[in-house]
Amino acid sequence: MLTFLDALKRILVGRPFRTERAKVQPLPQRLALPVFSANALSSVAYSPDEILLTLALAGVSAVALSPLVGLAVMVVLLVIIASYRQSVHAYPSGGDYQIASENLGKTAGITVGSALMFDYVLTVAVSMSSAAHYLIAAFPALHGGQTTAAALGVVILAFLHLRGLRRGGRAVAIPTYAFVALILLMCAVGFAQDLAGQLEMAPSAALDIVPDAEFEAGLTGLAGALLVLRAFSTGAAALTGVETPAGNVKAFQPPRARNAATALLALGIAATVMTMAVLYLRRRRGSTWCRCRRSSCGSMAPRCRRTTCRCR
Repeated sequence: MLTFLDALKRILVGRPFRTERAKVQPLPQRLALPVFSANALSSVAYSPDEILLTLALAGVSAVALSPLVGLAVMVVLLVIIASYRQSVHAYPSGGDYQIASENLGKTAGITVGSALMFDYVLTVAVSMSSAAHYLIAAFPALHGGQTTAAALGVVILAFLHLRGLRRGGRAVAIPTYAFVALILLMCAVGFAQDLAGQLEMAPSAALDIVPDAEFEAGLTGLAGALLVLRAFSTGAAALTGVETPAGNVKAFQPPRARNAATALLALGIAATVMTMAVLYLRRRRGSTWCRCRRSSCGSMAPRCRRTTCRCR
């Protein structure tokens, strides 16, 4: 006889199924690609933003370096993807855990596995907090509800995955494909307008960036070098989730290793194109995403009523 909690769980997530059944349900490539690439592709939404916000601490001249910093991040991303493409053929069943265990010992394997678990948790936390921030920026009337929106997003993701990869695959694949399509469409329209000489300046281009006191002279000395390195490290958020396809080779349809390597290549190309296109268009439009320091104004720069913008 079902208890109240069992009945509620069945209503929310459906009937339970045996774990053994889930292990023999490989995903087709059209679903595996977005499911295992969603973490890395979602970082395109906030990785360029973090690079810009960090460099803006030193003023407009520093922001001009954002494409170079983004390019450095993408080079590291492609190197990591090339490495994982080799590993999926050599270690198709265990991912990072198997690689570390067989080459460095069981302790190293456990350490790597634990690090991956923390990475997954932090990826969800960062992605949802960024999504909540942009939701509030788009709808200022919801200001103050960032925490609730982020927590609700985590709950929705959990429900989507409780029925397994195949059952939740379509629910993840559709928004992932939609996100990539919209970013590429935005970039294509921007490039077309740029080539036609019709690309307008962004609303935030009229705002003056007020650098922090320690960077009033711009990117000079050791402090300037450290700021560029900090921008690189914050922009390296684009690397989060890259290991997911390599760690889930068994979930791909045969030939599993080749399909996982193809997914990694597609992930690297898509992330690089979208990130660099966003940074290029930002530079062409003269926009700088800054947050107003006033406690009463949590908006992004285009909605801030101040004529100057001091970035955090």
